[in-house]
Amino acid sequence: MKKVREKTAKKRSKEEEEEEEEQIFNFKDKPAGKEEEDEDLSDSEESVFSGLEDSGSDSEEDEKESDDNDDEDDDDVTAVESKQPKQTEEEEEKEEVVGGVTEREEEEKKEDEYEHDSSDEEDIRNTVGNIPMEWYKDFPHIGYNLDGKKIFKPIRNKDELDDFLDKMENPDYWRTVHDKQTGSDIVLSDEQVELVNRLQKGQFGDVNFNEYQPSVEFFSSDVMIHPVTNRPADKRSFIPSLIEKEKVSKLVHAIKMGWIKPRRVEDDTRGRFYDLWAGEDSSILGRHKMHLPAPKIPLPGHQESYNPPPEYLFTEEELALWEQQDASDRKLPFVPVKFSSLRQVPAFSRFIHERFERCLDLYLCPRQRKMRVNVNPEDLIPKLPKPKDLQPFPTTQSLVYRGHSGLVRSISVSPSGQWLASGSDDGSVRFWEVCSSRCMKTVQVGGAVKRPVCLSTCRPHSYVASSCECGRAVHQVAWHAKGDYLASVMPDHSSHLQVLIHQLSRRRSQNPFRKNKGLVQCVSFHPVRPYFFVATQRSVRIYNLVKQEMTKKLQANSKWISSMAVHPGGDHVICGSYDCRLSWFDLDLSTKPYKMLRHHKKAVRGAAYHRSYPLFASASDDGSVIVCHGTVYNDLMQNPLIVPVKVLRGHVITHDLGVLDVTFHPTQPWVFSSGADATIRLFT
Repeated sequence: MKKVREKTAKKRSKEEEEEEEEQIFNFKDKPAGKEEEDEDLSDSEESVFSGLEDSGSDSEEDEKESDDNDDEDDDDVTAVESKQPKQTEEEEEKEEVVGGVTEREEEEKKEDEYEHDSSDEEDIRNTVGNIPMEWYKDFPHIGYNLDGKKIFKPIRNKDELDDFLDKMENPDYWRTVHDKQTGSDIVLSDEQVELVNRLQKGQFGDVNFNEYQPSVEFFSSDVMIHPVTNRPADKRSFIPSLIEKEKVSKLVHAIKMGWIKPRRVEDDTRGRFYDLWAGEDSSILGRHKMHLPAPKIPLPGHQESYNPPPEYLFTEEELALWEQQDASDRKLPFVPVKFSSLRQVPAFSRFIHERFERCLDLYLCPRQRKMRVNVNPEDLIPKLPKPKDLQPFPTTQSLVYRGHSGLVRSISVSPSGQWLASGSDDGSVRFWEVCSSRCMKTVQVGGAVKRPVCLSTCRPHSYVASSCECGRAVHQVAWHAKGDYLASVMPDHSSHLQVLIHQLSRRRSQNPFRKNKGLVQCVSFHPVRPYFFVATQRSVRIYNLVKQEMTKKLQANSKWISSMAVHPGGDHVICGSYDCRLSWFDLDLSTKPYKMLRHHKKAVRGAAYHRSYPLFASASDDGSVIVCHGTVYNDLMQNPLIVPVKVLRGHVITHDLGVLDVTFHPTQPWVFSSGADATIRLFT
């Protein structure tokens, strides 16, 4: 009996353990009928395999003995049962009810033990871990459970139409979430929806949590008698640490050796607002090989001070000259003004305009990198011959022709070089003997001779003065080389009759142009070919008189042409302008100036070539006549040689006017000049 009871107790204990394991690992509850079937199966399995557990340790004799003992025990049990009185059916039902209640209570307790699980772990039915579920898109399963078996994907036959109908008909569609781990749809409860809404609003998940609850201060504001802690300070708190000293020394050594580089502290504001041109060298552009830094603004000088020295203030003449000049030609963009104190200085009216122009210069003006070459500065100077080697040329003032009472605007020398004619604003034309500077004859023309006095190259007794057939003032007269033709210039913006060509033999005049091509300044005939030069304000047009067409247009690159002269060879032209420039043109080379001479400081009034010597001269309002050597070679591959040789001075500047006209002697290296001081001077 004892053995039977022990076996039955062992069986019951094993059954209870198996039931607990099944309840632990089975998340879904099974029906009561199935549990009874499982218990029966477990009993049958134990009855089948109960003998196998002890088969490995007992021999055949022990098995026989145990069988005999079992038979004896069974007989004893039957005997005992026969001796015990039978129970009534009511008592058996009561015992079953009592036993059933106890068993159900135990099951409920076991279920309640895992119902309110406080763990934060997610559903661990799928054990693939935190991986992209896209890896399983080509497989029929979606993962593995705890037993290592595949979790197959649920069959989803919904298309877009079914999804739309579900959206319109299913009231819980908006709270349905697809679980990628299990491939199923989960309907959120009201508590879960409320939790999601609170988290989206930035609130705490727990409704009962009070974020504004009063904090408990550890230290109160009241001064206590006794300190909170009165522990004496450690010895290491006021003695330098040897370990830290060793670490610091190692770091210092590493920094000195360059093994450790300190961190660069970058300014946060630089990423948002920074000066574009301040840190060019340290910026990305500064490290670029072809980067060109922006030019710096020159520092302010004494003239920009609110109390400049007296020598920096403008006089009335300087102020009038500053106002007449163009903005690009002014040395200063402002007029220096003196104030008694800094408080009286007004705001700069052109400040925004000036800053805007600076930004445009930085943004739009192109920059060019100039490659530096180690060259001796003396090698850059052209090797010009010495002036002594280029003689003869006029160097000294020999004679002064006096007699006019007004500005002498025009002079002309006879072909023989014996006579000189001059026209003045005093209304007279005078004839002078060149060698003696004596006035041989004076002719009153009844008006100021503004420009044209010209002696014919073939007829010494012919001259043209200040009037013509049309009743307008003649600005210039030019003779043809043969002496039968002459051209007159009458500038007028509104008329095309600005240039007339007169023929003396037939006594007739003609207008060569039908249209107005601009304000004509001066004209000239080609010395050899049938070409006619017409100079306007900014260009020189060359016309072929035989073909009656324009052959070339020269761009002077100046603002206003004042005078023009043609080389005796006919292949070179010089033009003087009111912007202090003298342009040399090579007709066989280009339509642009071959060389620009800026030797004068004021407007150039006249220019002339010598007929036989390689000389040309220019007259200016600065009171000087500059004589230059200009050799023209027959070899077209060799450029002309232009060398300034002498600056001749002698005229007195009157009413801001200096030398008004210049011409060479036809046979000698002499030059005549007429000025605003009513004199004519001969330089030999």
